[in-house]
Amino acid sequence: MDKLDLVVEQWKNEKPHLDTTSMSLIGRLLRISKHIETRITQCHKSFALTLGEFDVLAALRRSANNSCLTPSELSSALLLTSGAMTNRLDKLAEKGLINRCHSEEDRRSVTVALTDNGRELIDRAIEVHVTVLDELSSALSADDKHLLNGGLNKWLTQFEVDL
Repeated sequence: MDKLDLVVEQWKNEKPHLDTTSMSLIGRLLRISKHIETRITQCHKSFALTLGEFDVLAALRRSANNSCLTPSELSSALLLTSGAMTNRLDKLAEKGLINRCHSEEDRRSVTVALTDNGRELIDRAIEVHVTVLDELSSALSADDKHLLNGGLNKWLTQFEVDL
C-alpha cells in the first residue's frame, strides 16, 4: 500500500459513492512525472544543457535535412512560440553548439544548423538520455511498456490533435 492507496481508502470511508480510480491514476502519474523530470534534468545538466536546449539539439540532429532547420520548423516541431525559440537559439549559439545561416537568395531567411561541437555533444547526450529513460522504466516489462504506451497515446488524443 502506498500513500495514494491510503488517500483512496480515506475517501472511500468518507465518501463511499465516489469512484477514486482516476484520482489514484492521475496522482501516481503526477508523482512519477516529478521523478522522471528530476532524473532527466540531472542527465541534461551533466552535459551543461537544459531540457529545452537538449530538445532543440535533438530536433536538429534527427532532422533528415542535414541537421539544418528553420526557426519556424523548430518552433513547430517543439510546440514553442517564436520568442521562446529565439531565446533557446541565442543560448545555444552562445555555447557554440549551433550556427544561424542566412540564405544567399533571401537574407531574411535563416536556417539553424549544429556546429561540430553541437553534433558531438548531442550524439553523446542522446546515448545517455536513452539509457536514463530505460532505467526510469526498468520496473516495467516489454509488454507493460507496450500496453502503457498504447493507453497513454490514446489518452493523449483527448488533449492534443495529431500533429
